[in-house]
Amino acid sequence: MEKKINKFIYWTPRILSIMFICFLALFSLDVFEENLGFWGTLLGLFMHNIPVFILAIILWISWKREIIGGIAFTLAGAFYAVMILIEMTKEAFQWYMISWISMISGPALIIGILFIINWLKKRNSSTNRI
Repeated sequence: MEKKINKFIYWTPRILSIMFICFLALFSLDVFEENLGFWGTLLGLFMHNIPVFILAIILWISWKREIIGGIAFTLAGAFYAVMILIEMTKEAFQWYMISWISMISGPALIIGILFIINWLKKRNSSTNRI
């Protein structure tokens, strides 16, 4: 049973982060509606996918160093939530902005917490062996 839980805690943040990164990449597809031409579309895709590239690099590093993924995904979720809340203070309050926070920050925070749990379990199991 312990082995099954450890596998679940190991694979869940990795699979969720891949799905989350793909979900974020979907938002860049609106560039094709703008009729910018080849180079403009290419530049637009690059600009829209900068967070995707950053999170993909973080995931790659986090595959072996879970604490980095835990901190980075948690900070990314918190950063996005704060940015939307700041934007809400500049404009009139809109309920859909709360859904933005839950759709983007929620999964990032969950992934970060799961990476931290995985790191803690790994650290505790290595100290118990000594």
